[in-house]
Amino acid sequence: MYIVLYRNMQNNNRKVLDKLVSRTKIYLTVIFILLIIICIYSQQMIIPSILLYLLIITYSYYANNKRKSEISETLQDLTLTVDSAAKTSLINSPFPLIILETDGSVIWKSSKFNSEFVNIDIKNYIDDLCLDIKSEIEKRGTDAQKDIIRQIEINNKVYKIVGRYVNVKNKDKKNKKEYMVILYFIDNTEDVKLQKEYKDSKTCIGIIMVDNYEETMQSIESEERPQVMAQIDKYIYDWTNSTNGVLIKTEKDRYIYFFEQRYLDEVREDKFSILDKVKEIDVKEKVQFTLSIAVSNEGITDKEKYKSAGAAMDVVLGRGGDQAVIRENETYKFFGGRTQEVEKRTKVKARIVAHALENLIKESKKVMIMGHSNPDMDCVGASMGIYRLAKTLDKNVYIIKEDVTTALKEFRESIEKEEEYEDIFINKEVALENIDEDTLLVVVDTHKKSYVESSELLERVDKIVVIDHHRRSADFIENATLIFQEVYASSACELVTELLQYVEEKVDLSTIEAESLYAGIMMDTKNFTFKTGVRTFEAAAYLRRCGVDIIRVKKWFQSDLASFNKIASIVKNAEIIKKSIAIAIYEEKTKDSNLVCAKAADELLTISDITASFVIGSIEDRVCISGRSIGDINVQVILEKLGGGGHITLAGAQLDGKTIGEAKKELKKAIKEYFSEMEG
Repeated sequence: MYIVLYRNMQNNNRKVLDKLVSRTKIYLTVIFILLIIICIYSQQMIIPSILLYLLIITYSYYANNKRKSEISETLQDLTLTVDSAAKTSLINSPFPLIILETDGSVIWKSSKFNSEFVNIDIKNYIDDLCLDIKSEIEKRGTDAQKDIIRQIEINNKVYKIVGRYVNVKNKDKKNKKEYMVILYFIDNTEDVKLQKEYKDSKTCIGIIMVDNYEETMQSIESEERPQVMAQIDKYIYDWTNSTNGVLIKTEKDRYIYFFEQRYLDEVREDKFSILDKVKEIDVKEKVQFTLSIAVSNEGITDKEKYKSAGAAMDVVLGRGGDQAVIRENETYKFFGGRTQEVEKRTKVKARIVAHALENLIKESKKVMIMGHSNPDMDCVGASMGIYRLAKTLDKNVYIIKEDVTTALKEFRESIEKEEEYEDIFINKEVALENIDEDTLLVVVDTHKKSYVESSELLERVDKIVVIDHHRRSADFIENATLIFQEVYASSACELVTELLQYVEEKVDLSTIEAESLYAGIMMDTKNFTFKTGVRTFEAAAYLRRCGVDIIRVKKWFQSDLASFNKIASIVKNAEIIKKSIAIAIYEEKTKDSNLVCAKAADELLTISDITASFVIGSIEDRVCISGRSIGDINVQVILEKLGGGGHITLAGAQLDGKTIGEAKKELKKAIKEYFSEMEG
């Protein structure tokens, strides 16, 4: 009976109970249970209990509806108040406010907007903003609300524009999306000025050095030295005073230069005129003084900036000095560097490096030698010299070399006859499998991470030695344990030959090893014509005493008739620009394109009135450029603009993803920039 009663009441009052709040439902359930208990003990209480319970439910329903009605009225009043406040805020906004569509149609402007831009033609600015926002909307492709943050300058004021764009329905164009944009213009001029002032007041640190101070001073009469040094000091102090900088002379040939970053653009535009001014110092002995300058603003503290400037100075000295560099945002901007490198007469550094290299090899269980991609005779010859040094010290040594190029065909045939060298050449995959913590990696004839046979090896090996003669670029191997980089040297083979003479262990070169070193020097000097110094001939003389067969070396460089005809055709179709610069193109795409281009560039220099030559060819998906000069034009500076490098008289570059035509346009642009800088 009670169960039936409960079910009937439950069905009848379910809708009513559903409308009640959860807490009221709990109270009603508790009352219902109590009434059932009362009815069990006293049956005459059943009807009064039912009536009482219905009365309680009716009152609860009435009270709940009344409470909801009061809450609804309160919320409605609050909404009206908020809407009114929002409208008032929009109308009386302290910031200029505009509501518009993305097609540029203005829906509404605040009074502050009208007064702020009353004398300004704001329409052009608004149109540009709408185009920018519309482009962003099309790019994002979404209907969601998106924030807008822009910064523009209007009438010498900087405004930060903040707002949102929202998709709105268009009844006339149902399938077309329309957007409404609400923009606030916040005057940010003072903040921008403060940020600029903060940035401008930061310190830049420079290091200035007199190149080859000791050797140059020894060439001057003792009574003339104080006058010359005083003149150099005066020029440097006058130059630094133009930027309100502070100059401290820390050593007889070294200065530290502090100035505010606000003057950095002036220094850049001046193009370090001090470089040319110091060269003009007249000395009886006709000795020319040059400076090396490195400036940096990288780092938070002055100590970090000084270290950054020191690293930049290493790059300048590695490029031969007589130039300046600004290091900013991890990039290098070079100035000057158009004179020939001066050969160092002292061999102290060669002795020190030879001793250090010998110790590193002794401490290692395994030695691997790696050159640049598409190796030439200088690269292979230097590798053979280091191979013999490591073998003399009884170490396992391997030379990492991929496919042999056409340029090394004759050498390869000669070395294949020697059983000792049968297993020393390995590819980079084998090298990666065999390296360990006791492996020493010697990189020869390059210092650029992007030019080595395997950049992955550089990351996997802890001990790295770099032996190179090219001017240092920004892409140099930073984590090298030992660096022997002398830009005055004719070749890497010359440097290796010097090292072999100064190690403690006596190194006995085999005939083919001596010939490969000699061939490397001979190739890079163009038969001892270019970039040849006293030390070059001393190295060649040492190798000649080791049993070099000059006739056999000469045969390694002989060209067949087909190659000669290719070179003749390239020379015939060369284009002359600036009256003395030849640019030629090699259309065929072959493995030996770089060799043909190099030989054609050399051949062009044999023509009278040609002071520089560039030959463009292609290898696989890359364009290669070979540059040559008799010294009047710095081909290294020109090709460095295209990502290449080298020396004043000999340089090269490789361009990825470019056609020969595009490479030619970029080369002409680089030549034009070079002459503009020279004239400036």
